[in-house]
Formats: sequence, structure tokens, C-alpha cells
Amino acid sequence: LGLFEGRGIAERWNPQTGEGPNRVTLYRRAILDYWAENEETLGDIVTHVLIHEIGHHFGLSDDDMERIEEAAEQAAAG
Repeated sequence: LGLFEGRGIAERWNPQTGEGPNRVTLYRRAILDYWAENEETLGDIVTHVLIHEIGHHFGLSDDDMERIEEAAEQAAAG
């Protein structure tokens, strides 16, 4: 549903290497297909994908990303 490309924050990007900057890609068709087949809201799906892909940039573990997602859900619920 998404892809992080680049170096994580711990690896420090260097423009002299010729590499492009870090990038997160969201795959619209895949996200919309997933949304059509599941009962999650589109906002929840995009939030999940962004947290996961940006988490890769920051070197977060799956457990860290799960905690962030839970906090986002609680904040959205009010």
C-alpha cells in the first residue's frame, strides 16, 4: 500500500552520493482496492500506511509503530 525509499534517519542522506532524497509513495489503486474490501475508513488506512512508512525513516520498530497507531486512534476517538 506504501513504500519508503531512501536511507533511514540513522544512515544520514548525503546529496554527494547522487542518491535522491528520501521518499514515501502511497499506491492509490492498492489503497482504494483495500478500502473496498475492508470495513476500515479511508482515513484509517492512509494513517496506518503513513505511520508505517515514516516509521521506517525514523528506524522505529513494528511495536513502536503500533503504539503510535493506537495513540492516533485514541486521539481520533476523542
